Amino acid sequence: MAARMEPAIILVRPQMGENIGAAARAMLNFGLSDMRLVAPRDGWPNPKAIAMASGAAGQVLDQARVYPSLAEAMADIDYAYATTARGRELTKPVLTPATAMQDARARTAAGVRTAIIFGPERAGLENDDVARANAIITVPVNPDFPSLNLAQAVLLNGYEWSRETLPPEPAPHGRRPDGEVPATRIEIEKLADHWEERLADAGFFFPEEKAPAMKLTLRNLWSRLPLTRADTRIFHGMLRQLVRRD
Repeated sequence: MAARMEPAIILVRPQMGENIGAAARAMLNFGLSDMRLVAPRDGWPNPKAIAMASGAAGQVLDQARVYPSLAEAMADIDYAYATTARGRELTKPVLTPATAMQDARARTAAGVRTAIIFGPERAGLENDDVARANAIITVPVNPDFPSLNLAQAVLLNGYEWSRETLPPEPAPHGRRPDGEVPATRIEIEKLADHWEERLADAGFFFPEEKAPAMKLTLRNLWSRLPLTRADTRIFHGMLRQLVRRD
C-alpha cells in the first residue's frame, strides 16, 4: 500500500500484460504507485507486464494488488472516478481529467481516499463498474475518434494529478544534465587554452608571423560555438587521447 495519500489506480479486467506494464510506467512518471488489478485476463504476475514496465516494475508492479472484483478493490476507497468516453444513462458528474484531478487533490488534502478506475482495453468499463464510482472522467478529444489506449488514459490523469507539483519548466537549470547546460565562459576559455597549447606543441601555428592571427581565429571560433559542459569534456578528452597516441 502506498505510504502517502494518492489516488489508487484501478485497472478493471485488463487484457494485455504489455498494457499493464505501460500503465505502470505512466503512473511512476507522475509519482503514483498504488496499482490495483481486478481479475486480469492473463493472470498475475505477468512477464510481459514486467518487461514493458522497465524501471517501474520494482516500484509499481511488485507492489500491485490483485482483486477478484471491483467492489473488493474499492473497499478502502471513499470517492472514485470512472474513466469512460461513452455516454451513460447513469446520472453522475462528468469531468475532464483536469477538473477531476483538481477535485481529487482537494479531497485528498481533506483526508479522503480516492481512486481512478480504468476499464478493459477492448470495450472499457461496463455500467455496473461505472455505477460504483462517484463521478465520470471523460477526455475532451476528437469526437470522431475518442479512443485512448489504457496507458494514455493513465498518463493523462497522472499528469493532471501531479501538475501543481511539477517543475515550472521541463528541466530547471539546477537539475539539467551537463549535456543540456551551456558551458560557461571560463570553461570555454580553458578549452581554448588547452587546444592552443597542444596545437603549438605540434607545430600547427606556422609560419611564426601568422601565429597570432591563427590563434585569434581559433579563439573566436571556440567562443562562437554553442557548447555545453558535456561538449567541453568531450573536446578535452579527444585532445588528450590524440596527444597520448602521439
